[in-house]
Amino acid sequence: MAEELFTVTEAPIPVEDLVKKVERPEAGAITTFIGTVREWTKGKRTEYLEYQAYVPMAVKKLAEIGDEIAEKWPDVKTAITHRIGRLEISDIAVVIAVSSPHRKAAYEANEYAIERIKQIVPIWKKEHWEDGETWIGDQLETTSYPKGKPNIEEERKR
Repeated sequence: MAEELFTVTEAPIPVEDLVKKVERPEAGAITTFIGTVREWTKGKRTEYLEYQAYVPMAVKKLAEIGDEIAEKWPDVKTAITHRIGRLEISDIAVVIAVSSPHRKAAYEANEYAIERIKQIVPIWKKEHWEDGETWIGDQLETTSYPKGKPNIEEERKR
């Protein structure tokens, strides 16, 4: 069975597991990006976050990002895992591991991956503050959900 390089999970993400997925003899560099839940956002104290996703599409889009990276940096191998559910302050929300024969490509591909995740992967965030909660919307924070959480049925139609 092929190793899953692109996943969405409700469980904590073991960083070392993603690193092992991209380790290989020809790699002289492995970069990781670890996105964590921060306490303060725009002057408001966050108590915790809640992530939701249309998981089958999210996994498909993560794999699409992997394909884009392989096209732009042919010698690179990428693994991405994003967590959903309730995450506390400092919990890991996303891990991206990239290996390459040389460091520059690993850095560039890793940065590309996080930017593309925010652009195309159907994962939504709800911020819980001391004085309330709000669905932030897409990860670029360009689409809001003033009436509540995203309509997953609408997302499935995309």
